[in-house]
Amino acid sequence: MSQDVPIHSWPGSYYINNEKRWENGILSITRTMVRFVSNQSKESLASFRLSRIMEIKMESSSFIFSTLTVLEEGNVKHWFGSLKPNRVVVYNVLEHFWRERLLSPSSETQGAESQPSKGRELISLVAGAQRRLEDTGRVLSHQGEQFDNMMQGLEKIDSDLGVADKLLSELESPSWWPFGKLPWKTQQEAKAEDAARAAAAAAASAGRGSGRNKVITSIPAVVAKGGGSDLKPGCLLVLVSSLEVRDTNCQLLHRFERNEIDEVRVHSPYEITVRQRFIGKPDICYRFLSAKMPEAMPVLEMQYKKKVEFTGEYAAFKATPVSSPCDTEGRNWNDGLLQRCQDTELPLEVPAGELSQLQVHVLQPSVSQAEAQELKQMLMQLKNLALEAETELERQDEVLDVLTSSTDRSTMHIEKHTCRMKRLL
Repeated sequence: MSQDVPIHSWPGSYYINNEKRWENGILSITRTMVRFVSNQSKESLASFRLSRIMEIKMESSSFIFSTLTVLEEGNVKHWFGSLKPNRVVVYNVLEHFWRERLLSPSSETQGAESQPSKGRELISLVAGAQRRLEDTGRVLSHQGEQFDNMMQGLEKIDSDLGVADKLLSELESPSWWPFGKLPWKTQQEAKAEDAARAAAAAAASAGRGSGRNKVITSIPAVVAKGGGSDLKPGCLLVLVSSLEVRDTNCQLLHRFERNEIDEVRVHSPYEITVRQRFIGKPDICYRFLSAKMPEAMPVLEMQYKKKVEFTGEYAAFKATPVSSPCDTEGRNWNDGLLQRCQDTELPLEVPAGELSQLQVHVLQPSVSQAEAQELKQMLMQLKNLALEAETELERQDEVLDVLTSSTDRSTMHIEKHTCRMKRLL
């Protein structure tokens, strides 16, 4: 993803301390940077990394104007005013991405000047693939539980059909007294069978309920109801059978059942809109903006693949992968990438005096022994996860075959019992 593409932007003004005046422009945030560009000169008046932010506050300028201040390393303070729709929304978004950047395990703990090694880049790629495979495994596991619940339901249907067959047989061939069963015993047996069926149904529904309420993933986010711009802190929970919107106190704001969601619109790798349509009343819509959204997108695409819609804004983020390990915070990212690419190529003609120095540079290992060992362990884990997923898929294929045959058999029995009941009538 290009770091120059803004995740979100707001019109506002910036205070130029040297000239003692305010300048109108656009405040924008990218994955790692905060920028303010003037409307008049189209120049960047402020540009700093999220990791350099020390404090974000809502203050007042001259005790009148409401402003948002950002304190950067080196005691540099930036003043932003006249923010639209309001400074609270801008504060919530900036504070969310700043906090998640600081809590991210890939934050700048080693300094911005040091470029990641090839081994670190490979480890980051494998770690990303492992996370995606783990999410897929969770979805497969929940899908297997749903198949098991369907099998229990079909077994109950077969049991009920057996009872119906027995009752129809007694109606078709009535046993005349004194050779038949006593009426009160028949009623007692029927009550006992009804109680047993009710207990089995309650146990099955409890099992299904516990499986449906399992959380697949949960991410912090800033949330706006109705797709508006009033963004507030909260979180998004992806469950097996639904999506839940909660506030910062974990209070439920809304629950989207899986079969009730009509649209999941992806505006960027960090912003989505979930909508439920109604006839005769307003739609229910929530907008989510989160730094952790790329981690939840594979699960959402798998669960709602027919309802996920990518907008035209999303095309700007397709240049490179979202979780690219080369997503460093250097001041000139393209130059750094070009330099690294040039370092891996050998010139066609090498001066004799520089041959030994070039050989030493080329023969230096790009992946250390410790990184290679870590890569080996991660690849073994990936292999085990893939084998487990393959085993689960094979088991689900067998369950699907059994479900198909059981459904066909139950359908045939129901049709036969219907014909017998019609003959009795």
